[in-house]
Amino acid sequence: MTPRTTKPQMSVKDFEELARRAPEFVRLEFINGKVQVKPVPDGNHGEIVMWLIRRCMQQRPELSLYPEQGLKVEAYRKGRARPDGCLAPEENFVGQGEWAEPGGVLMTVEVTSRDADTDQRDRVEKPDGYAASGIPVYLLIDRDACSVTVHAEPEGGSYRSITTRPFGAVVELPDPVGITLETQKLKDYAD
Repeated sequence: MTPRTTKPQMSVKDFEELARRAPEFVRLEFINGKVQVKPVPDGNHGEIVMWLIRRCMQQRPELSLYPEQGLKVEAYRKGRARPDGCLAPEENFVGQGEWAEPGGVLMTVEVTSRDADTDQRDRVEKPDGYAASGIPVYLLIDRDACSVTVHAEPEGGSYRSITTRPFGAVVELPDPVGITLETQKLKDYAD
């Protein structure tokens, strides 16, 4: 687990105001007390998210994979993240506004971007924030490593089970997700 920032850059209320006023081409997150800029996705990134949405709809039609839903994450909800996808029951986020509670979320998804902060943000800080929020599964689709990593069994602010498979492998997403991904197609989107 990464060390937590002892003094946040600003309050959550100030961050939410900043995020609300940011131009639409800028996506902000508040992780470990730091404001972070989330890159705008490229075409391959978006295609990976759509590929996953289709797989989820085919295997679990009672669930929805919500792209870019803001979540209150980290201990005591002092973080704000905007995962590439949140798998939850239909209508889970109705009435919750821009930053929703993570209750009901079965899985968060991140697809790595081509920026310098990806390693720290998607591979270290977000798994810790999602685990601390009790989200059962975190799926990382890593275009740099051409792999899929499944984080499961959150406990004490981290995931106890972490499994990585190369693009092309069959990946089982554990309960409560219960979806099988045949990832061969991801090789086409690795660039």
